Amino acid sequence: MVLVDDLLTFPMRSLFWIFREIHNAAQEEFANESESITAELSNLYMRLETGKISEEEFAAEERTLLERLDRTQERGRGLHEEHGRDEKRGQREHRRVA
Repeated sequence: MVLVDDLLTFPMRSLFWIFREIHNAAQEEFANESESITAELSNLYMRLETGKISEEEFAAEERTLLERLDRTQERGRGLHEEHGRDEKRGQREHRRVA
């Protein structure tokens, strides 16, 4: 009986695994993007400290980078919240099947 149950639920579990892997890849990409923007901000501060850019140029570039960072973090939070809902839904469906 357990073997039959496993065979019947395999397609659903496979789909959940695929979606989880896609979600993990997207989260990793957002984390990498955040790290990249943070590195750009560090470089920007270094350029300001060494006098390679003016205060006005710094302010404009900093604003742009901070906006990008905020958007990236918002998207990451949205994915995280959505993933939590999907995980709970998957657990409920798994309990129904079992």
